[in-house]
Amino acid sequence: MTQPPHDEPTAAGPEELREQVEQTRRELGDTVEALADKTDVKARAAEKASQAKGQASVKAAEVTGQVRAKAAEAAHVVQEKLPDPVEAKAAAAAHQAKATAGQAQRMWHDQAPEPVRNSRTPLIAAGAALAVACLVLRRKKRK
Repeated sequence: MTQPPHDEPTAAGPEELREQVEQTRRELGDTVEALADKTDVKARAAEKASQAKGQASVKAAEVTGQVRAKAAEAAHVVQEKLPDPVEAKAAAAAHQAKATAGQAQRMWHDQAPEPVRNSRTPLIAAGAALAVACLVLRRKKRK
């Protein structure tokens, strides 16, 4: 066997020697684990990417809040400076656009064939089934 270093005390008995060996094993295990962590480039890169993603989302939320505040402020300024006749015309145009959209929707509903109006759900289900069948056939052809 090798001689212990002169600066370390020797064990008084077998039990104390076992404890010293176990302590040395734990220390060696910790050292190996630390070295393995340092050499795991993929894990370290993933950790850095995760940190960068978190910082980016915090910054994005901050910028979004600033943009919303500026937009609200700009809208308020524009509304204050907008002449009353222009504001009234804009409101009338918005009301007319809404009415036209509602009329177009009612017109389509009235002109659509009755079987389409009454059986939308089965038609949608049939379309979905057809799409699934196409995907299955495409996969079988690839194999």
